[in-house]
Amino acid sequence: MRVNVSETIFFIDRESGLGLQAQLRETVVSAVLAGRIQPGAHLPSTRKLADYLNISRITVTLAYQELVSQGYVEVANRSSYRISGNPPGKVLDNDRPSAGADPVDWSSKIKMSFGVVRQIPKPLDWRRYPYPFLYGQMDPSLFDLNAWRDCARRALAREDFILMASDFAAADDVRLVNYICSRTLPRRGIHANPDEILVTVGAQNALWIATRLILEKGSNAVCENPCHPDISASLFLSGAKVTAIDVDDAGLPPDDLPKDIDAVYVTPSHHSPTGATMPIDRRTRLLEAAEEKDFVIVEDDYEFEISYLAPPSPALKAFDATGRVLYIGSFSKSLFPGLRLGYLVAPAPFIREARALRSLMLRHPPGHLQRTAAYFLALGHYDAVLHRMRTEYHKRHMLMAEALQQNGLSIAGSCDFGGTSFWMRGPEGLDADQLVRELRQDGVLVESGSPFFPRSSRPCRYFRMGYSSIPGANIPEGVARVRARIDRLMEPES
Repeated sequence: MRVNVSETIFFIDRESGLGLQAQLRETVVSAVLAGRIQPGAHLPSTRKLADYLNISRITVTLAYQELVSQGYVEVANRSSYRISGNPPGKVLDNDRPSAGADPVDWSSKIKMSFGVVRQIPKPLDWRRYPYPFLYGQMDPSLFDLNAWRDCARRALAREDFILMASDFAAADDVRLVNYICSRTLPRRGIHANPDEILVTVGAQNALWIATRLILEKGSNAVCENPCHPDISASLFLSGAKVTAIDVDDAGLPPDDLPKDIDAVYVTPSHHSPTGATMPIDRRTRLLEAAEEKDFVIVEDDYEFEISYLAPPSPALKAFDATGRVLYIGSFSKSLFPGLRLGYLVAPAPFIREARALRSLMLRHPPGHLQRTAAYFLALGHYDAVLHRMRTEYHKRHMLMAEALQQNGLSIAGSCDFGGTSFWMRGPEGLDADQLVRELRQDGVLVESGSPFFPRSSRPCRYFRMGYSSIPGANIPEGVARVRARIDRLMEPES
């Protein structure tokens, strides 16, 4: 008995951004893998399906031919196609567990809770909001996508592909590491050898690896207050005793450090989230304290690339003569957040241990991604993108500053060298979490400051407004809506 597949299972979404051929192939592959189409079933003829979907017959033919080459479809005769008798991904028959079996009690199985991690909510549909003051999101108009595609194609050249397809074991891409050594780090005043660099899946991966190696239960760690929630969460989960020291307009004050310390975590070039920059004399005092009290410093060189009001000062590690500073950098902030590519710089013995730990977690970041980034950096595209970003962010910074002043909103942080956000202080009694929720009704997205104060149970009056993804023309109206919503929230109840 001949079984035919109805053309009605096919659907074309012309707004999806996915090609017509790809949509046809996806329909067949999904149906085969889900078992909705059985082996041997005949597909609609190319003419019939093309007429039904109102697309070109050659589009259907090419889609079918690609499915044949993949093994999902076979040619029945000169103009007829059917599902292969043994298509890829065929599900094996298996007895299902009985419906009456008791589910696993995972509350008793999970031995460690990560509930201490306070995420900064970022709605996935943020682009539909007209006033997205979100930090860390990108403006695709500033990125050279064609150049990135070209670099990705270069990384797929035969010689590169053979290398990238191999098992790196625990090694990193030599081209990327050499670029970091020769170009990226010297700009920060840092000189390092390849064996002093570990490529990571973003800065957070580097932070976690460093923390696991230097802290344990009973250790003493210091972080900034406020502090990026990922840093504070990593410290709490290590079991260390954590002391949060209030920052001022020059960052973390070294004179306030406690007596017993094993590690200090700082963002000296651009404090997260206030934007304060630690001056050279304070950095020197911090390094002197590290030698005197024998502790390690973990430096997250946060957003140093986005400097347009003043040149960035050298990294803290540039003044490190004894190897006490573990330096963390990232390309994700300066290129695009989904890149998730960072690096850890430390003395060679430390990197050997860090590499061994990383190999237990993920072996190494994807080889093709490393090689693509290496080409993008080496061919000058990275510097061109940064130049474009600095120019545009400078304009948006000035627009934001003027709009905030006109609307009487208070900037709590410092933005002396640039960046992509303002750290804001609302009026006494404001609940920033509530502000965030209610601003969504106005088409506005901002970020509450509460995750940056992990040990505080009081309502937070601070919030962050980024401008990396909002069009400049939308900034004045968006700021005005923030002011109006704050006024409504602060009205006395009648």
